[in-house]
Amino acid sequence: MKKIENRAIVCFLLALVLAAGTLLFLFRYLIQGGSWASSAFNRHLYNTQGQLIAGSVLDRDGDVLSSAENGQRTYYDSETVRKATLHAVGDLQGNIGTGALNAFASKMTGWNLVNGAFGADRGGELTLTIDARYNYEAYQALNGRAGTVAVYNYKTGEILCMVSAPSYDPLHVPEDIETNDRYKGAYLNRFLSSAFTPGSVYKTVTLAAALETLPDIESRTWTCEGSVRIGDETIVCSGVHGEQDLAAAFANSCNAAFAQLAVELGADVLRRYTEKAGLTASYSLDGLSSAKGSFDWDLTEGRLGWAGVGQDRDLVNPCALMVYMGAVANGGKAAEPYLILKTRNALGIPSLPRRTRRTGTLIERGTAERLAELMAGNVEKTYGTSRFPNMDLCAKSGTAEVGEGQSPHAWFAGFLRNEDAPYAFVVLVENGGGGSSVAGTVAGNVLDVIVNGY
Repeated sequence: MKKIENRAIVCFLLALVLAAGTLLFLFRYLIQGGSWASSAFNRHLYNTQGQLIAGSVLDRDGDVLSSAENGQRTYYDSETVRKATLHAVGDLQGNIGTGALNAFASKMTGWNLVNGAFGADRGGELTLTIDARYNYEAYQALNGRAGTVAVYNYKTGEILCMVSAPSYDPLHVPEDIETNDRYKGAYLNRFLSSAFTPGSVYKTVTLAAALETLPDIESRTWTCEGSVRIGDETIVCSGVHGEQDLAAAFANSCNAAFAQLAVELGADVLRRYTEKAGLTASYSLDGLSSAKGSFDWDLTEGRLGWAGVGQDRDLVNPCALMVYMGAVANGGKAAEPYLILKTRNALGIPSLPRRTRRTGTLIERGTAERLAELMAGNVEKTYGTSRFPNMDLCAKSGTAEVGEGQSPHAWFAGFLRNEDAPYAFVVLVENGGGGSSVAGTVAGNVLDVIVNGY
């Protein structure tokens, strides 16, 4: 009898283990089944070269950017479009981590819980939020220079343009891509996966902090003589601006005035407003995480002055800066960005409509409204409204020094207040030179196509 009881207990425990294992398998199947099906070892969905041979990638207008035909993957017939959309669509070797062919493979295989994966002949359809035309124009505007261009709808979250350069043709990968400096960082999506010295675009944060914490800030004036000595540092300005109020100092992008503001505000206040703006946060775009910005606040007064104008050790991710611009445009909160517009599985069943998700409060409403007016003043007084026809544009340029002997990074970031074009944007041209002249021109070319058409 004792043996029977012991055996019964053992059988019961084994049954529990089996049940637990079955439940664990089912749970992981529900959560990870799509990833299992989209593994490169699955020869129903991948060829012997490791290329995904199921599913199609489309842009928002329905143009096919990549599809599978006869066991091979094809791309759009324009080489420039292929280069312009590479970091959104992906490459054949899987080196572009943010590309749909790699990041969203499970949505292209046609896999579902009931039927599994149908095979290469019945893949899914993935429609991205980007417009191939806008990406084409952005890539052309960069004109072979490294950098990134992005535009998104700050009310819905749809990314209309996402270009990173250098890029290459996924159908004809350069033989010297690993050794030629021309392709340095070509696998990297600079918009999502990098952080850069922001230069004067960061002054939008310093200005927001000053508007809220320094009494009578708009009735005060500063005198710029081309530089100012703060502690052990000489803060050099781009010119001699003379006596100026806050709006003029912002339009002039005066380092002398804003360095003094930064010291008056203090490191703790700047840290708080930088974090509130989301510049040290990471955004998730359909599972793709953006890089976090970083700042050093253990500073001398002189270095704090440099940090307040976007220099020293300040690093900002372009995606986070774009979302912050969207929040300024939208009264303090913006839609969180995303890349997948819709999907259609192998049975032809479309995905449910997207639900817009919003950020927390990145800037107070009243401050956002005043900052927007001052950014509109930049366009009117400094950048030139004629460069941006039919656009109610608010913007800030930046020229970020990145090392002795190197040309500065050129930035241009902002948003449109047009009723039918609620778009925020960011442009970075690495070692491009002047922010307004170089990055501003790139932004103008892209926004012109979006707002005014060809």
